Amino acid sequence: MSENVLVPERSAEEPLAGEVAVDPTTGRPAGRPQALVLLLSSCLAVLGAVLLAPVLPRIQDAFAGTPGVEALAPVVLTAPALVIGLTAMVAGRIVDRVGRKRLLVGALVAYAVVGTAPLWLPSLQLIVASRVLLGLTEAAIMTCCTTLLADYFHGSQRERYFGLQVVFTTVAATVFFAVGGALGAGDWRTPFWLYALSLPLALAAAKLIWQPAPQAQAAARAEKLPALPWRRLAAPIGVSLVGGLVFYVLIVQLSFKLDDIGVESTAVIGAASAVASLGTAAGGILFGRLAKRGPAVLVPLAFALSGVGIVGLGLSSAVPAVIAFAVVTGLGNGLILPSLLTWALGSLSFEQRGRGTGVWTSAFFIGQFFCPLVVLALTGALGGLGTALAVLGAVSLVAAVGVRVSRPAAVAAAH
Repeated sequence: MSENVLVPERSAEEPLAGEVAVDPTTGRPAGRPQALVLLLSSCLAVLGAVLLAPVLPRIQDAFAGTPGVEALAPVVLTAPALVIGLTAMVAGRIVDRVGRKRLLVGALVAYAVVGTAPLWLPSLQLIVASRVLLGLTEAAIMTCCTTLLADYFHGSQRERYFGLQVVFTTVAATVFFAVGGALGAGDWRTPFWLYALSLPLALAAAKLIWQPAPQAQAAARAEKLPALPWRRLAAPIGVSLVGGLVFYVLIVQLSFKLDDIGVESTAVIGAASAVASLGTAAGGILFGRLAKRGPAVLVPLAFALSGVGIVGLGLSSAVPAVIAFAVVTGLGNGLILPSLLTWALGSLSFEQRGRGTGVWTSAFFIGQFFCPLVVLALTGALGGLGTALAVLGAVSLVAAVGVRVSRPAAVAAAH
């Protein structure tokens, strides 16, 4: 057997000595209440990303006298994603060393404190600083939620909940965008109150979530953590970096593409974005039904669908065609995230899972952060947004072919 496909001593698909998926106090397995807390908490990172998009111009106007306001105002929106990308690996190490529940509850409380801080902060610089701190809490929350879903559930159940994580966050993004615009109509500070939603989730997590595998967790505090299998992780992490880039193209560029072909109605742009979001949600639901085919099939399929959709977006000049290709892209996006996550975590033991989730989260969010910069650079170099999108779609298709043809050992093992 190749060294790359060595199976860890404890399979990630099996409960750890009966502890991973069973409450050590009651002896009951995790169920819908635990899953719901984790899925809803996963939506908080989306809240940080989209809630303020509608009020960014008003924030810039409010601090018009601040030096460098043109650069600082957008950072209010993008800073959390960059911080997640830079710090999720650290959060993953804390998860493995300190424990899942303790970090999750603490991060949910801190999220509410730093998230609502701009309600009374007097300067744009302090608001940006609070957004950096928000990104730290989001990194912890995302890493804890994804790790706990992998701990609590196994096989088809785990795959279904990974797919639902995409559905929940996609629907939340659409809702939060609309709510942020409505709340910001009167005062740009009002949307920041929504960050207090993490407090009831913190209470729910404190009551419903338990620390899985307490014996293994106690040993992790006292002993050296087992090393991550970097040779097995290298391929899924590298592909996930590209996945984050591809995933964010639709979210960021659809409105610009519609504007580029002459659509000025915000209602049409909003409706197109909503339809594309439905495509992403459908992809997340579809993943649960296709998951048995394994990452060896689903990762290339996801990149192929997104690639075809993005190429079509770039080359289309009519609104119906743009919307149709946006749905295809969304369908691929809905498959990309859970497929990559299943690939990356499938071979990790309990003691490795937090760090593995953190590394994967960092790669995916770094890809998202650089997406607008890559599109901007390609647009300038190639002379148009449409051509830039077509090139990125081609990159996604190349990734699909590369993963399918090479069939890395880790993908084949997951299959």
